[in-house]
Amino acid sequence: MASLSSKPRNFGAYSSHYATPCTRTHQIGALFLVVSTFFLTRLFDQWYSVTPAIDLHRTYSSVITSDNGALRWPERGYGSHLSLKIYVYDENEIDGLKELMYGRDGGVKTASCLKGQWGSQVKIHKLLMESKFRTSKKGEADLFFVPAYAKCVRMMGGLNDKEINQTYVKVLSQMPYFRRSGGRDHIFVFPSGAGAHLFRSWSTFINRSIILTPEGDRTDKKDTTAFNTWKDIIIPGNVDDAMTRNGQPGVQPLPLSKRKYLANYLGRAQGKAGRLKLIDLSKQYPDKLECPDLKFSGTEKFGRTTYFEHLRNAKFCLAPRGESSWTLRFYESFFVECVPVLLSDHAELPFQNVIDYAQVSIKWPSSRIGAELLDYLASIPDRDIEEMISRGRKIRCLFVYGPDYAPCSAVKGILWELQRKVRHFHQSTETFWLHNGSFVNRELVHFSSWRPPMPLP
Repeated sequence: MASLSSKPRNFGAYSSHYATPCTRTHQIGALFLVVSTFFLTRLFDQWYSVTPAIDLHRTYSSVITSDNGALRWPERGYGSHLSLKIYVYDENEIDGLKELMYGRDGGVKTASCLKGQWGSQVKIHKLLMESKFRTSKKGEADLFFVPAYAKCVRMMGGLNDKEINQTYVKVLSQMPYFRRSGGRDHIFVFPSGAGAHLFRSWSTFINRSIILTPEGDRTDKKDTTAFNTWKDIIIPGNVDDAMTRNGQPGVQPLPLSKRKYLANYLGRAQGKAGRLKLIDLSKQYPDKLECPDLKFSGTEKFGRTTYFEHLRNAKFCLAPRGESSWTLRFYESFFVECVPVLLSDHAELPFQNVIDYAQVSIKWPSSRIGAELLDYLASIPDRDIEEMISRGRKIRCLFVYGPDYAPCSAVKGILWELQRKVRHFHQSTETFWLHNGSFVNRELVHFSSWRPPMPLP
């Protein structure tokens, strides 16, 4: 066996440039390199393990804005800019649309439908009509908007439930593009707690369509929900215009130090467990929780101004569920700068890829409504409440139904969400295609020759 002092072995071509033997200087340098590499590796490992916990927690800080303060949505999944085209059906184009907008006799006025919780169905329609993303050419449209004020028409006696159902079916049977895609590229607005259930046959005819609604759950009464997380879009409730206009709202917020109550609930009981608990709680703690017995009519009914004057007089505005899971009070709270406390377990909220609701509101289990809730709210320092209110000011523009050219508005948010839904290929169970790219129906009739009424997919 060769000793360690033996001459280096010759490995042929690899040894023709044999290096200088390793000296003590080389050894010290190598040791220094190893030690430096070890410490630098540890340093980077610690940096990467700590940084996400700090920087990635609520990274979007309630709302994403660009340098000039304009609304900017995350590019991932949305794209860098809005580029969609929407066709809005004209009321005279489809037989039956006018009935869904003005009732069987045309007596329901648009101005009446602008008010209340269902006003968003009118506002979205009007704003899309004025939008730069509207196209007059069906052939180039990414999406199709079907205008209808069915909730308002029903409330005003313009159509009953059976007539609404029949009229929707008649309208859909006259839309070739609806049949081509199976309704996947058609948009419907249902602005109340009933959601798409207002159209009783929704599950048969528009179960693939895009539904805009503030309501994400109706399983309590219908055993099923018309809202689908992956295709539908939650929209904000319709807050009174006097509170959302730029400049001076109808009722100004109060400084925290001048607010009389810790919390309030301004709504009717309607026999709902959560609401009844709050009313009972207010009787036990009348100095902390305001729950007036609101009336539908008469001299004791709150006017809009009186309502908002009471709403602003507490640090926290409680928003329990009513007939359905969503509540307009949640959105109204932002405009009197009262921190909303959501007491509706199944509620869905809009624009969740942009708004971090944990920074601007509180969600509390509805099963734990009681003194424990008031104790928790009382424990929150005014400093933290002010910070939540400040963050709420930045995002409440997303709850205002303004034009899409505004830096921030509900309609602009809806357009961004719609852009995620665009498909560039359309199919349905009743749509077929041939080798030359043409679309035909089951009888091999070309798409351009489809004539209403058509069997619905």
